[in-house]
This record gives sequence, C-alpha cells and structure tokens, in this order.
Amino acid sequence: MASPRRSRESNLKTNLALDVAIPTHFRCPISLDLMRDPVTASTGISYDRQSIETWQELGNTSCPVTGQQLQHQDLIPNHSIRKMIQDWCVAHRPYGIERIPTPTAPVNRAEVMGVLSEIATASRRGDVAACTRSVAKVTNWAKESERNRRRLASDGTSRVLAATFVAFARASSDVAVVRILEEVLAAMAMLLPLDGEAAACIGSSPESLNRLVSVLRCGDVTARLHAALTVKELLASGGARADAIAATKGMGEALVKLVKRPISSRAMKASLVSIFYMVNSDEKTATRIVDLGLVPVLVEILVDHEKSLCEKALAVLDGLLSCQRGRENACGHALTVPVLAKKMFRVSDMATEFVVSALWKLCKDHKGGGGGGGDRGGGRERCLLEALQVGTFHKLLLLLQVGCGEATKERATDLLKLLNGYRGRHQCIDTMDFMGLERPFE
Repeated sequence: MASPRRSRESNLKTNLALDVAIPTHFRCPISLDLMRDPVTASTGISYDRQSIETWQELGNTSCPVTGQQLQHQDLIPNHSIRKMIQDWCVAHRPYGIERIPTPTAPVNRAEVMGVLSEIATASRRGDVAACTRSVAKVTNWAKESERNRRRLASDGTSRVLAATFVAFARASSDVAVVRILEEVLAAMAMLLPLDGEAAACIGSSPESLNRLVSVLRCGDVTARLHAALTVKELLASGGARADAIAATKGMGEALVKLVKRPISSRAMKASLVSIFYMVNSDEKTATRIVDLGLVPVLVEILVDHEKSLCEKALAVLDGLLSCQRGRENACGHALTVPVLAKKMFRVSDMATEFVVSALWKLCKDHKGGGGGGGDRGGGRERCLLEALQVGTFHKLLLLLQVGCGEATKERATDLLKLLNGYRGRHQCIDTMDFMGLERPFE
C-alpha cells in the first residue's frame, strides 16, 4: 500500500503535468494529445500513428488537416519530431512528464512474406528448429501491435501456420515436434479469428484433430488454452464438421474437463462454445456429453458466474436437454428449474430464449422420436410444479408482454398452457419479484 507521502507526491506531479502547456506542433491534429509515435502522411502533415491509422480504417482517403486526397496510405515515421518530443519530455520530467518510448517500426509485407516462406520451406523439410525460430518471429510481431496483427492476417499468415500444423501433426511425437505444434498454436491464437481456409486445413486432417486432443489433455496451461481456442475456431468458422470433431477420440472428454476443472475463464468459454456446436450436431454426441457429468456442472455455473459465461452455459444446457439422458439428469438436480427461472430476465435476450427453450424441454411431454419419453411422468410433473413454485408462470406472462422471438413466443405460450393445468395445487414463491413471500394464485 502506498504511503501518504508518496500519494501526495504523485498527486502533486499529476497536477503539475496538467499545468504544463504542450507545444502545438507536438500535438496530433486529430486527437490533440501529445504524439507518441509521430508519422507523416503524403501531404506532409504529421499525426500520431494510432489516430491517423484509425482515420484511414474508417475509409477516409483525405488528409484531415488539408482536406487533400492522400496520394497513398503509407505513413513515414517522423524521427526528427519524435526526438524533439522525447527531449521536451526529459526537460519537463520535474513536472511529472514521462518520456515517450521509442516506437518499434511496424512489420512490412516484405518481412512477413519472407518469414512465411521460411516457415513453409522448413515445414516441408521437417526442419523443426528452423520452423520454431521463424514461428517465434511471427508471435513476437503479433505481440508488438494491432497494426502488426492486421498485417500478418492480411498476408495469409494463419493459412501458412495451419499448413505447418498439419505437416508436423503427421510427424513423430518427440519433444521437438510437440514444441513446434504448441508454438504454431500460440501464433495462431494471436491472429484469431482464423479464416475459412486455415480452419478447413486443420479441420480436415484427422492427425491434426488428434494432436489438438493431445495438447488439450497433456499440454501446459497456455498450450491447452490455445488448443481450446483453435477447436472453437474450427467449429465457429465452419472449417470443420462438428460431427467429425465430436467423433475424434477424447475430444469431448478433454473439453468437458476444461469446463469441470477450468484453467482460465477464456479456456472455459471456448470449451463451452465448442461443446455447444458438437451437441447440436448429433443427439448421440449430446448423450455422450451428458454421461460425462456436464449437466450438474452447468447448473452450478448458472448459480454464481458472470453473464457471458452463464449465457454459454445456458446454450449448452439447452442443447443437452434435447436428449433423453440430458432431461433425466436435469430433472434430477434440485437447482435446475429454480436457477433457470431466476435467469430468465437476468442475463441477455439470447439467454432468455435458451431459458424458455430449456424449461419447455423439461416440462413438455416428449413422445416418440429419437429422444423418447425422457420425462417419464414423475420427472416432468415435478418440473412443472417446481416451475410454478418459483414464479415461472408470471415471468412467462411478462415475457409475452415485453415481446420475444416467434419460436420463443410459441414455447412460452405452450409452457403457460402446461403450467395452467397445475395452478392451484400449491402456493407460489417467487424469489426474484416477491422476496420469498408466499402468495397463492388467484
């Protein structure tokens, strides 16, 4: 904890810095702030790099100051004014002005294409050492700036990295090969989202999918995160068929483990998204995921996690309830219905749709079809009674009043009809709206 004296000194420096007048020619004409990385456009006007690049990204082709059309989009570093700004900062250090660091020059297309050529050549030869060095360059460039990441993405870096991953996935499993595979995953994770070609390259390779499972199971924390992000990208981009990924031995188990024993919030979310795609592609996959014990874990996530995670957990839970085993597991958990009812209006519009769908699947009498009679009388009736007890009836009425999608509206209406048949059998305790007070339906 900072001492009172240090706090006073810091506040004094801040106040002094605010009183220092920044020379006009050191300010960016766009942001009016001190330029940290001054660059000169084709019109001869200098700007801070971040400001002028943002201007260009918005589709502007003219100079913000002169209004003249820019002859080209290239920006030339203005070393002279940057040095002057740094000297001015040093001179005003007693007033709390910090010296701006010397910016790293952004990578250019020629450099990127040269390194990508090195990676492609090394992967064809099976030269692990050379490939590792070149991939490390890509990762370092990507870490330096958003501009570098855009350059790498536009030059097709993810496609070259994907081809490299596939090439080494077919090699032996010695330590060096495992290392280069993890390095490639790390580099690709810096360039998300993957383009369709890169995703299809990995997704169509059984050896690559098996390697991803291996990293998910045995890699270090960082490597497992990168593998989880890659699997999610393969599914989200359509670069790989969900049923093919689901059929990969150990994939479901590895992803479920990252949800049950999370290594990070980001890895957990990526795993949930992947599982969502998998369970919605095939009912057998959903049943297999249920048998891995995911349903109670999802219910527990809904109890006390942040909104983004809850939304993904609801999506997966709704998918698992499409199979008989999923409904049986959910009905057997005491918190399922109360938590779903509580989350109806507390997360997002999309989450509300998942909640209504999940409750409908639990309370609906599923007859025939692949799902069978998953509710089997007692479980279905218990869910209906619990739904009434926690105020679902009135929340559904409110939902229809405020509006929702057609599919959700149909299911909410169907649920109301089902619940109406059980009204009057007990008292309702609406924990969200009535603070635990009991009140009978009228």
